Amino acid sequence: MTDFIQKLADLVRERYILDHDAPAITADVLSLDLTGLAPDAVAEVLTSRLQRTNNDRHLRVRHQPRGAATGFDSAEYEAHYAAEALRNAGGIREVRLLDDGAGVLTIAPYLSPVHLAEPYVRAAFTLLSSVTSLVIDLRGGRGGTPETVALICGHLLGAQAVHLQDVEERHRPPRQFWTTPAATRIDAPIRVLTSRETFSGCEELAYNLQAQGRAMVIGEVTGGGAHPVEAVALTDVLELHLPVARSVNAVTGTNWEQVGVRPDVECAAADALDIALRDHAGAVAIAQKPA
Repeated sequence: MTDFIQKLADLVRERYILDHDAPAITADVLSLDLTGLAPDAVAEVLTSRLQRTNNDRHLRVRHQPRGAATGFDSAEYEAHYAAEALRNAGGIREVRLLDDGAGVLTIAPYLSPVHLAEPYVRAAFTLLSSVTSLVIDLRGGRGGTPETVALICGHLLGAQAVHLQDVEERHRPPRQFWTTPAATRIDAPIRVLTSRETFSGCEELAYNLQAQGRAMVIGEVTGGGAHPVEAVALTDVLELHLPVARSVNAVTGTNWEQVGVRPDVECAAADALDIALRDHAGAVAIAQKPA
């Protein structure tokens, strides 16, 4: 047990992106006595202790009874994501075309990695290509990868490539993320719905569209998890999820870590769709009013 805790502490010290918090977190973890606890209880206690310093919800230990893995590109995670993409249509929960010309795209619970999500995303935007306004419902969206977010933004941000963000690690050059403009682009007004449960990659989608001045965000302040994560096997069944990079938005120069995405129209998540559709209906009525 001592070797496993030391390994965790060393990883936090060497790779955690919020390095100014690493000393307090490692000291907290190294003071624990986990003797006699079952693996699931160990994961729970460690997660609570890891998050105590700064409430970073991405920093956690998970109990993986089928086997812990290192890297989200591992064979274990590839199989997991492939099955999840089939079950969840890559994260495209629902596409609706309403009689008044509005479209609703619901994304939940997670956007799959881009190579798995792409056919579902392209199919969704083909169905939505004629809408006069678009609602993107992220209230149940809890994650996704920057590559998949960039794919979606390529359908929404015009005919020119747009720089979305840089992802910066402690000891590596930054990676840039740009849109690739899609053939089926939507130029209509966009409203994005959020809840306090909206998190991680789904927050990035809301943040990008808001920062680019492309969407009105309606709902609740989101969960506040901006930093990309790596998986590391600590034991055969315990897996550390460690934020190792910082997202830096190309417009704002910052991100939504700890603060969340703040809506333009703040309301209860349960009311957000009605407000968005009323806003669309009002715009349609104004457009149809005789001069």
